[in-house]
Amino acid sequence: MSSNVEKIHAASMKILERTGMRFLHPDALSILKENGIRVEGDTAYFTEEELMKWVKLAPAEARLYAEDSDYDMTLGGDRRYRGPCGGSTFIMDRDGNKRDALLEDFIRLTKLFEGNPAFHLAGGLACQPQDVPTVHTIELLALATMLHTRKCLFMASGDYATMESLVKLVCARYDLSVEELKERPRFCTIANTNTALMLDKTMTETIITMARYRQPCIIASAAMAGTTSPVTLAGTIAIVNAEVLASIALAQMVSPGTPVIYGSQSTNADMATCAIAIGSPEGALCYKYCAQMAKFYGLPCRGGGSLTDAKALDAQAGYESMLVCMASQENGINIMTQSAGIMESYLSVSYEKLMVDFEIIDFVDRYLRDIEVDEDTVPLDLIHELGHGGQYLLEDHTLEFCREELQMPRISVRGPREEPAAQLQRNIDQRMERLLESYRKPEVSAETLDALRTLFRERGVEDKHIDMAMGL
Repeated sequence: MSSNVEKIHAASMKILERTGMRFLHPDALSILKENGIRVEGDTAYFTEEELMKWVKLAPAEARLYAEDSDYDMTLGGDRRYRGPCGGSTFIMDRDGNKRDALLEDFIRLTKLFEGNPAFHLAGGLACQPQDVPTVHTIELLALATMLHTRKCLFMASGDYATMESLVKLVCARYDLSVEELKERPRFCTIANTNTALMLDKTMTETIITMARYRQPCIIASAAMAGTTSPVTLAGTIAIVNAEVLASIALAQMVSPGTPVIYGSQSTNADMATCAIAIGSPEGALCYKYCAQMAKFYGLPCRGGGSLTDAKALDAQAGYESMLVCMASQENGINIMTQSAGIMESYLSVSYEKLMVDFEIIDFVDRYLRDIEVDEDTVPLDLIHELGHGGQYLLEDHTLEFCREELQMPRISVRGPREEPAAQLQRNIDQRMERLLESYRKPEVSAETLDALRTLFRERGVEDKHIDMAMGL
């Protein structure tokens, strides 16, 4: 482990002992006091010994079970998974024009992620529809996710009532008891800290509820170097580490051994505008150290994505997304959320960029797979037989290995083309069409659908919005 990691750890311990972490929920303060943490007002102060006692209780792996067991996840170690985009309120077309995201966009995005075997996690806030009531958005998106994917479930975070509602929905959808849900977790979510050094009421209720039901909770900071955290990346990463560890400790106090995932969606602010810069080299470095700090503590980690601040599907969108994706994957981020489709500093999601990012992920995967060196991959007899100036195109060895050895692009344009730009767009459109055409909706019994509808009616949701989420 690098000396930088140890230095950041030491700095974070000093921050939590000297400056402390504010917890803005009385339940959190009560839990901390009951477990011997010094609390003054709403600020908790941890010694290194106190903090690490709780952090060490968190498991090194977090399991998540899908309806289709081929997509079960074990987060931790060197395993790499991907999750959907999240948070955008707009849909951007190929020319940079925007419109409000709708629930049908959320469902369409879920179908596209469903069709890509490189993704194990679906749902979350793939986009934020503007045509459903805000008070029930999280639950309606959860319903849409559960009825349109057989992969692992990603849910948005919320208060006690919302999180309890999500538990009931998951149990009803998959015919599970609460104990069965605890034994085989079905969904995860993200609880974001408030930089600098705070945890608000809603995120506290998310963490506490997830811990009570032992569902994996990603605890993440989204610091912006230069505005919400020090402009130096070392200072930002030290604060991020302090926030995440203090919140992980709280989760372990609620339920020792509950699965948590060390997360960061941190980056820098653009100093010319103070806007967030998600496609920056500094953001890529934050994800690198997210992975390294998590491994230092023996925890699974989340971060990264194929991220860009570009305002259209252009060269900037490509090089920024490739940089951040490569940094995340190469450094061992276990679950890379925001991994496809994001534009314009999280404000927009683009269907066309989704296809481009799918290609980026395929390319990065091939690079990281590296090469095997053995008697089959270095065919000495064939090399000797063909000798100097030989050609290999028609050899059996080429036929045997070409598909597994070489990454075949799905949208990239190679070779001579009269209109390469037009061909690229056609390839993008064709891949999207194939994914949507291959989609098959999960089969759900009428009894289960009725049970889910009843739960939503009890929450005061109108049938028209239930029908929209169900895809009816």
